Amino acid sequence: MTINLTKNLKYYFEKAKREGFTLGQFNFSDYSQLKGIVEAGKRLKSPVILGTSEGESKFFGLQEAVALRKVLRKKSGMPIFLNLDHGKSFEYLREAIDAGYDMVHFDGSKLPIEENIKISKQVRSYAKWRGVLVEGEVGRIGTDASKVYTEKFEIKEDDLTRADIAKDYIDKTGVDLLAVSIGNFHGIEISGIDPNLRLDLLEKIKKETGEKAFLVLHGGSGTPEDDIRKAIKLGIVKININTELRLAYSGNLRRALQNNTEEIVPYKYMPEAQKSLEKVVESKIKLFDSENKIY
Repeated sequence: MTINLTKNLKYYFEKAKREGFTLGQFNFSDYSQLKGIVEAGKRLKSPVILGTSEGESKFFGLQEAVALRKVLRKKSGMPIFLNLDHGKSFEYLREAIDAGYDMVHFDGSKLPIEENIKISKQVRSYAKWRGVLVEGEVGRIGTDASKVYTEKFEIKEDDLTRADIAKDYIDKTGVDLLAVSIGNFHGIEISGIDPNLRLDLLEKIKKETGEKAFLVLHGGSGTPEDDIRKAIKLGIVKININTELRLAYSGNLRRALQNNTEEIVPYKYMPEAQKSLEKVVESKIKLFDSENKIY
């Protein structure tokens, strides 16, 4: 069966909602990571969303990310999409849109809700006429994705997404997707298992917002698989994975360089780091049930 590459990202979100699976967003900051994500998606015939945070995109380059996504999409024949993750300003998201990103995420969660709504509307207005999807965020998702936590991460009740505010935000901004704070956070506790999601809260948010926007779960690394499956049933159509990829990739590199201190040829030790990342991506694709969903 031939893959129709004219189908856009919204088509796959609608397909995910209709068929009960979720799309994985996998973040990268170098080419071997990017290639590994695409290879895993290709093997399992799964659409994939490539993610770059502001920091990752500034290191890699906005235009470079778009150019390589185009090359790999053409070469692989796969539905591969690109999202600017956790953009903090309209100006930077405009740069990503102009560069050719398929989707942008405005993270105004630390702003007063009125300011969050104001900038979200501005981003949505600019993106709409360029065919770019916009993800917004209400509630604060606990974060420091730069490390693995050494102690239990405490979720503050005030940081969780309120269903009524989520509805009001979507109504006023018209965003396509909404990232919610339901006990999830960026990073992983030292135990390797993050606190259980507040699935009761997710159910309330879904009931309140209805079909107004697709719901997104950030901080998917370390979340119990049973919670993931339940969250998908409750309407989550995109789950972001980053920390588990970083741990697999960097851990493999450390071992390779420690075991062979004289090795100086990157193309000899980088492929194994890429393969370790691919294994994580494959496991998530299977968990998300997005395997064989490219048609």
